Amino acid sequence: MSASRVFLVGPRGSGKSTVARLLAEELGWSWIDADATLERIAGHSIRDIFAAEGEAGFRRREADALAELCRLERHVIATGGGVVVRAENRDLLKRSGVVVWLTGDADTLWSRIDGDTTTASRRPTLTVGGRDEVAELIAAREPWYRDCANLTIDTTGRTPAEIVAEMRGRIGEIGSC
Repeated sequence: MSASRVFLVGPRGSGKSTVARLLAEELGWSWIDADATLERIAGHSIRDIFAAEGEAGFRRREADALAELCRLERHVIATGGGVVVRAENRDLLKRSGVVVWLTGDADTLWSRIDGDTTTASRRPTLTVGGRDEVAELIAAREPWYRDCANLTIDTTGRTPAEIVAEMRGRIGEIGSC
């Protein structure tokens, strides 16, 4: 396993982008948001890609972007919440670096999603909306997150700095970064 990449996986609202930036600063590395990379390459927002190509089209684009990001060295990569849906992506993540699963309870995640005005227009809307859909997505994707994660860190009730501090201590259990 390469210790030159750390991938953050988890549902929307778990803090992947914020934590990626802070962890990269601590490591003296760069960080990148996989969704932002996908949007830049496509020239469209994730919401627009979903609307034009459906989830299958988006997932193909997401897998291509992930393959490119796995070539980067000394990077913390905040993945999209559904990157784990495809078995090929999970396998690639496991082979390419340390995978940290950021978790949170449905109430916390929904509160963060609902309060995030910076990405709301770029992300697909929840189909039925609200906390219940967040809980359903957590339950449906939990086995996939678990399958590829080297570490699991609960973000509920914690600041990004606290999460990074725990992550730094625990990454050493897997491999030096």
